[in-house]
Parts: sequence; C-alpha cells; structure tokens
Amino acid sequence: MSEQTLQEELKVAKRKSAKPMLWISMISMVMFFAGLTSAYVVSMNREDWVTFDLPQAFYISTVLIVLSSITLFFSQKLLKKDNIQASFILLLITLVLGLGFVWYQYVGFNELKAVGLYFTGPESTVSTSFIIGITFMHILHLLAGVIVLLVVIYNHFKKKYSSADMLGFELGAIFWHFVDVLWIYLFFFFYFIR
Repeated sequence: MSEQTLQEELKVAKRKSAKPMLWISMISMVMFFAGLTSAYVVSMNREDWVTFDLPQAFYISTVLIVLSSITLFFSQKLLKKDNIQASFILLLITLVLGLGFVWYQYVGFNELKAVGLYFTGPESTVSTSFIIGITFMHILHLLAGVIVLLVVIYNHFKKKYSSADMLGFELGAIFWHFVDVLWIYLFFFFYFIR
C-alpha cells in the first residue's frame, strides 16, 4: 500500500468518525447540564432558597449569542457557494458577537453582585451559587467554542475551506450552535424556574 493511499484512507476514516465523536461529546455535555439543572430544581425546596430576577445583561447576551449563530449559519451558506470573502466576514462578525456574549455574562455577574447576590462567601446563597456556577460552566464551554471559532477563522483565512472541503468548518459550526442552544435552554430554565 502506498503512502498516498494510506493518507487518503486515514482522511476518509477521519471524516466518518469526526461528526459522531462530536455528537457523543455534546450528548455528554447535555447530561452534565441536565444534572446541574436537576440539582437546582431539587435545591429549590430548601428554606434558605432566594429567588431573584435575571440580570438585564443576560437578556442582551442571549440576543448576541442568537445573532452569532445566525451569522455563522449564513457564513456556512456562503462558503457552500464558494463566496469565501463574504463567508469570512460573517465568521469574524460571529466571533465579535460571541465575545460580546462573554462580556455581557461578566456584566450580568456584576449586576448580581450589585444587588447583594454572591457566588461564594458569607453573603452567598445556594440559589445564586447555582445560577452563577451553571452559567460559569456554560462560559467555559463557550470559551472552548471561541477557541474552535478562532481555529476555523485561521483555517478559513488560510483558504483551507471550500464547498468541496468543509468538514472543519461544519464541526466548528455544529459546536457553536450547540453552545448557543445550551445557553437558550439555561436562560429559559432560569427565567421560568425560580
């Protein structure tokens, strides 16, 4: 077997396994957040449970993350049509919107602190620890999404993607959309379950 044939077989195997592996990892993340939100619901029966309104910044961050998914969706559509430049511009806009999401999450945490709700320390409550802890875990996943997005941007800049070869872009887009949907779930969970 020649080196070139072996390389092509490895490439085909990678293409076949990449998406299923991503889906398996996302399912495990869903299970993780399902466990956290279940613990939140169970803990609501505590006598020291405190209810509060979501910070205004969380509403803004939700709009930003949804917009970032929309721009990424259109970036992928343009890439499928080999409109590389427009696709790249929308990819950069997606990154800016994602960073805006992270910023407004930070602002939201500060809004919680401003009204006397703390994550740790003597003034903390179980409910604020849960909301901030769960949101912080989502931020970690989003930062992983930002790193993925930066890799996609780098590869896009290096012209590694085209309508004929979009696997890396598709994997990055699937993960980014997953992080978006995960935040929307958490936002509505905290909005309705108090």
